[in-house]
Amino acid sequence: MFTKAITRQPAKTMIDGITTYTAEGKPIYEKAIAEHNTYVSILKELGLAVTELPALDQYPDSCFVEDPAVVMEKCAIITNPARPSRNGEKNEILPTIKQFYADDQIFKIKAPGTLEGGDVMRVGNHFYVGLSDRTNAQGAAQFNEIVTKFSYTSSTVPVTEGLHLKDFAIYLEDGNMLVTAKMNQIEAFQQYNRFVIPPEEVYAINSLNINGVVIVPKGYPTTLKIITDLGYPVKLMDCSEFRKIDGSLTCLSLRF
Repeated sequence: MFTKAITRQPAKTMIDGITTYTAEGKPIYEKAIAEHNTYVSILKELGLAVTELPALDQYPDSCFVEDPAVVMEKCAIITNPARPSRNGEKNEILPTIKQFYADDQIFKIKAPGTLEGGDVMRVGNHFYVGLSDRTNAQGAAQFNEIVTKFSYTSSTVPVTEGLHLKDFAIYLEDGNMLVTAKMNQIEAFQQYNRFVIPPEEVYAINSLNINGVVIVPKGYPTTLKIITDLGYPVKLMDCSEFRKIDGSLTCLSLRF
C-alpha cells in the first residue's frame, strides 16, 4: 500500500534530455508541465501524500526521480546513474530521502557499480534487477547485498531491447505482468500470468498500479483492454511529451 510519493517538476532543459525516440521531435515544455501536473493530481487523488520537488535545470532528465533512488519500507538506496549527465541527480535526491529514512536505512551504490531505478521491478518482497546499458552486474550485486540485510531478495534478468527493464516488463500485482514478446521468454517470469503487448503499443507496458488502480498512457487500446479485462480500475493519462525523452509513468515518481 503506497501512502507517499516524491516527484520533481520538469526542467525547461528537458527538451534536451537523453532520448532514443526521435519520431516526434523534442518535447513541448508547456505541454509537459501540464501532463506532469495531471500526474501529480492523480497520485493525490489516489491517496498519496506527494512531496513535490523544484525543477533542476542543470539536469534535463531530473523529473525522472525513480532513477536516482530505489525506496522500500525498510530502506532506501541511492543509485549510481550510468550517464554522466544524470549522475549528479543522486546528490540532489538525497536530502529528500533523508526526510523519510534514518541514516542507517540509506545506502549508496558505488562505482564501478551502476544502477538506475528504472531497472528495478518489485514483485512482493523480491526485486528483479535488469542488466542493461544503465545497470551493470556490480551495481546489481551491491543492490542484492543491501536488500538481503532487510529480508528482501533480488535476482537479475537481461534487458536486451532498450533502456530500462520496466519499459519492457511491468508487474501489475495479483500475479499479472505486461511484457514484450522477448521478455515473455524470460525463465524467471514464467511463474506469472504474462500478457504480451504488441510492438506498436510497447510504450504502454509501463503502466503504473497505485493501490489497485492502474494509470495507463492514453492512446493504446489493446493494452487498455487487457488491463480493464483483468478487472483493474484505470486512470488514463497523456504522456506524449515524456515519451519523446524516453520517459514513462513509473519513472516520474518514487512511491513508498
